[in-house]
Amino acid sequence: MSVEDAVASASPATPSQSRAKAPHREAAPVPTAAEQRRAALLAAPILSTLLRLAAPTVTVLVAQTAVNIAEAYYVGHLGTDALAGAALVFPIFMLMTMMSNGGFGSGVSSSVARAYGAGRRDDADAALFHAIVLAIVAGGLFTLGATLGGPALYRALGGREGALAAATTYSNYLFAGAIPVWIVNLQAAALRGSGNVKVPALVTLVGAIVTIPLSPLLIFGFGPVPRLGIGGAGIAFGLYYGAAMLFLLRYMSSGASGLTLRIVPLRAKIFADMLKVGIPTAINAVLTNLTVILVTAAVGLFGTSALAGYGIASRLDYIMIPLLFGLSTATLTMVGVNMGAGQTARARRIGWTSGLAGMVMTGTIGILVAIFPTAWLHLFSHDAGVVGAGMTYLRIVAPAYAALGFGFATSFAAQGTGRALGPLAGSFARILLAAGGGWIAVTGFGAQMAGLATMVTVSLMAYAAICALIMLSPATWRAEHGA
Repeated sequence: MSVEDAVASASPATPSQSRAKAPHREAAPVPTAAEQRRAALLAAPILSTLLRLAAPTVTVLVAQTAVNIAEAYYVGHLGTDALAGAALVFPIFMLMTMMSNGGFGSGVSSSVARAYGAGRRDDADAALFHAIVLAIVAGGLFTLGATLGGPALYRALGGREGALAAATTYSNYLFAGAIPVWIVNLQAAALRGSGNVKVPALVTLVGAIVTIPLSPLLIFGFGPVPRLGIGGAGIAFGLYYGAAMLFLLRYMSSGASGLTLRIVPLRAKIFADMLKVGIPTAINAVLTNLTVILVTAAVGLFGTSALAGYGIASRLDYIMIPLLFGLSTATLTMVGVNMGAGQTARARRIGWTSGLAGMVMTGTIGILVAIFPTAWLHLFSHDAGVVGAGMTYLRIVAPAYAALGFGFATSFAAQGTGRALGPLAGSFARILLAAGGGWIAVTGFGAQMAGLATMVTVSLMAYAAICALIMLSPATWRAEHGA
């Protein structure tokens, strides 16, 4: 180094010289929305993040419930046959919705969340295309089954003459759109798996805003629009899901969601990763519905008043499901992302936090209803026999809603780890005790409503206990090698 250089290096530089000589520093890149979501899932406070993720999903379910109620109201104006026909189709439609949203949808969401958390972007993107293939197959099977087997099924369920004709017409139009329904629900599940809950909520809200006036327009006709009767309700449903499908496919293909939909070679490993959660969870949905059906049949042995009282009381389950499902899908996403990132301790804390939140939420409702059962029952009936049966059921079962909340939320935590057989075992125990034990108590030992309600309570406690054992098991929280 020369003397001049040494002097220059030792001399204080002027501000202009400092600016000239300072190395150029590029501004740190601004994190994308997807990166911000992932960072929040991995590091933000657990409870507030759970509630923030749950809120849009709860809104979605409330909107869907409003659409169903509005459609039943419109169809009711077509007469008794149309209303009965819609009632025959509704359980099959609900089964499809539960299997696509909470069954196979949970498998898609869990797979995407774990890949997303591990930074395996290619696997998360590939899961989108695999989910569409799965949706086409499953939706096609529902369309084919409803078309070929619908009339026989609705006849077996009690449909006759006008009611059977209405059910068949409604079913044909409704399930013609089964593939779009499955595509929308599985793509929405993938979005939830990446922490993007706002777009699915927005799509559903817009759909509700459009469908509620579109359905009566097609049912009753107006101006140039012909009167289509009950078939119009099915067409309105199909139009909404068709439009939603096209929007989501375009949105996912753009990469704006943080995931990018593109055609990729099909890989058995990705299907297996989805189905190891999706199949047990879909079976779980079937068992849940079957439990309600069998318990209802047992209550029917007590007479019409008891059946009506039980029906009113058990509606509380359906009110709590949107709250629990919103919380639980958020749990699945957070647990999956953290498991994928190797943060198993945080994933475990998320599971326990969600379980306790679900327990407090449903337990509070249950205790209030057990103390003041007529506040709920009198909304529907003042008949002494109906209210008496409902009060007996609620005072025994409602305090155990805390167990339902805990079990429901923690079962989704297990699904987030990629392990769904444990929660399935809990559902088997529930149906064996509530339905099997209830039938034995009623038919073998002459138990009345109190005895049957006790068996339902025992089933909920057993369900929660099995889910607690799953949470306590180290195997549940073991990271998967090669994931």
